[in-house]
Amino acid sequence: MTAATGRGDARPGDNDRQDTQGRDAQDTQAQDTQEAQAQDTQADKDSGTAPREVLLVAHTGAHGNLSLAAEAAQQLHDGGIRVRVMATDDPAPVARHEILGRFPRYGHTPEAATGVEMVVVLGGDGTFLRAADIAHAQDVPVLGINMGHIGFLAEWEQDSLGEAINKVIERDYRVETRMTLSVTVRDGQGRVLGTGWALNECSVENLNRQGVLDTILEIDLRPVSSFGCDGVLVSTPTGSTAYAFSAGGPVLWPELESILVVPSNAHTLFARPLVVSPDTTVAVETNPQTSPATAVMDGFRQIHMPPGARVEIRRGPQDVRWVRLDTAPFADRLVHKFRLPVTGWRGPRR
Repeated sequence: MTAATGRGDARPGDNDRQDTQGRDAQDTQAQDTQEAQAQDTQADKDSGTAPREVLLVAHTGAHGNLSLAAEAAQQLHDGGIRVRVMATDDPAPVARHEILGRFPRYGHTPEAATGVEMVVVLGGDGTFLRAADIAHAQDVPVLGINMGHIGFLAEWEQDSLGEAINKVIERDYRVETRMTLSVTVRDGQGRVLGTGWALNECSVENLNRQGVLDTILEIDLRPVSSFGCDGVLVSTPTGSTAYAFSAGGPVLWPELESILVVPSNAHTLFARPLVVSPDTTVAVETNPQTSPATAVMDGFRQIHMPPGARVEIRRGPQDVRWVRLDTAPFADRLVHKFRLPVTGWRGPRR
């Protein structure tokens, strides 16, 4: 006997239809928002006033991050700034969110930041670097608000998110520049295998974990040293507090324009970090008989390096535009982020 289905019982496929209807409704709402913003943009053009718009990039791996992103989006919207939303991971939670789902959504493409005033990033350093990739492509400023652990690239912390967003609304910020690196990988015959750029560092890494990578370090077309290693890091001052710092490199103040070279686990007596001019060209060649390697830029852009390849690194032609919300010196940021002990400091006598 087949059991009767009551009005309160779900029939097969009902949940799927309800989910589909819910997504359709949110997509329609987001489309309506985009159309309304397009109409507002035309009205602003007609009146001669430029609209303000922000790309909000959120790390969607944790539910708490979504809630904070929704608060930021709503505050920006209430402050008269239009909002675009981009998720760095799975876009589905953003699309389903009752607040974030109302705003136009974009994928990880440079077009996401076309015409915006700035890119606002809610997440850790990894999220920031991916968002900086888009901001750099459109030459717009980027602001980081830390939702991770150390978050050295972030300008602000999540416990004062509302204050940071209010500064954006009030235009209470300034923009400074951070130098970048331009990267070119060539094979043994000099043919270009790929190009890229980095804000933090370019890391030449050995792909054979059972042996060393035989390399030759070159500075301005002159050989400096050859050694076996796990890799070589070439960093900006901004990246000196990241991978290069973990590999034993010094901390460089961000206003110092220079290039940092740090061998990683080199098997040699001379494996000290080098700080060279920003106009220097640094090259790392691999031995034709050594293992393959890869050039990794900012941890997520890669170019394969077959044995005998060469990577050339110089200052990038375009800086990253960096949003600052306060005037605190870099030393204070260093102490705060790394929790350095300063007990007993008295300072100069007046």
